[in-house]
Amino acid sequence: LKGPREEILYVPCIYRNTGRNKPDFLATVDVNPKSPNYCQVIHRLPMPNLGDELHHSGWNTCSSCFGDTTKKRNRLILPSLISSRIYVVDVGTDPRAPRLFKVVNPEDVFWKCNLGYPHTSHCLGSGEIMISTLGDPAGNGKGGFILLDGETFEIKGNWEKGDKSPPMGYDFWYQPRHNVLISTEWGVPKCLGYGFDPNDLKKGRYGRRLNVWDWTTHTYVQAIDVGEDAAPLEIRFLHNPDAAEGFVGCTISSAIHRFYRTERGDWAAEKVIQVPSKKVEGWLLPDMPSFITDILISLDDRFLYFSNWLHGDVRQYDISDTPTLSSALLQVFVGGSITKGGTVTVRVSGGPQMIQLSLDGKRLYVTTSLYSAWDRQ
Repeated sequence: LKGPREEILYVPCIYRNTGRNKPDFLATVDVNPKSPNYCQVIHRLPMPNLGDELHHSGWNTCSSCFGDTTKKRNRLILPSLISSRIYVVDVGTDPRAPRLFKVVNPEDVFWKCNLGYPHTSHCLGSGEIMISTLGDPAGNGKGGFILLDGETFEIKGNWEKGDKSPPMGYDFWYQPRHNVLISTEWGVPKCLGYGFDPNDLKKGRYGRRLNVWDWTTHTYVQAIDVGEDAAPLEIRFLHNPDAAEGFVGCTISSAIHRFYRTERGDWAAEKVIQVPSKKVEGWLLPDMPSFITDILISLDDRFLYFSNWLHGDVRQYDISDTPTLSSALLQVFVGGSITKGGTVTVRVSGGPQMIQLSLDGKRLYVTTSLYSAWDRQ
């Protein structure tokens, strides 16, 4: 909260499904208000392959390694949602002009882990890097995790153990003090890749569970049902390491659920926010869900933010009294598919999707791409 203000941002940029035969790239953006290049892209690092579909990024080192002075946040991890490549980018040598450090080939992901479609990367206290996946190499749904060596970035194998695994995967968050990791489910990768098709609903192709893992044994122990076709995506524990609760955003059902540890020691969830659908014409369905695609919690655990990708707004909620979430403190429209009438209409390609809050909580950054096939729709 008291750290220096950020001066640069790294943003994955995707060319897949845009009609331009170019590789995805990592953009470096100058966000220092005193700089002559303020709010400009100052460097582009193209990937060496076409059609990767960069999606999320993660660090080689984070607060899990707090106190270990040998660790440096000098590598950015870029999993590719379609090609299943994992790029490691050197952002330490020249932060304003990153360079490619290593490429983990998809064959290694497939053969060593029997997984594909990597999504979220988190560093671990051990110094290793863990990446969740959406499915298996053939594009069927399968929840699992790739484990990378934190120094060589070679694949070490799967994090998960045992015979049980969830039918789908997406995001995850872990809380060692409560011996738990919880992962989410988007959908079956080979269905998602063609865009959002309402005919896929009610056929088990979209996720409905929060999946609970034992942190010590790496085994799958519980499923929490948040509703058919809910598609729970981003999940966040409170930052307080003693807190046994957090929030998850469900995309298609357009709901926020609070998950928590019960007195019995297992985990449960309750819906605390429901964004109503809007009656529309000229869309895929007569009712347009808001499509909650990203959530985050401020570092002081006071505020919850989330983006409604289709409706076009970002909201802020006070979560200091979690059971009584009823109305947003702040709502800002950033494009989307619904605009207010007037003499001037501002159109943005895509609505607010990924969001990132500055460490001091004073600035919120928003990007607009969800998934290139869905963006194109």
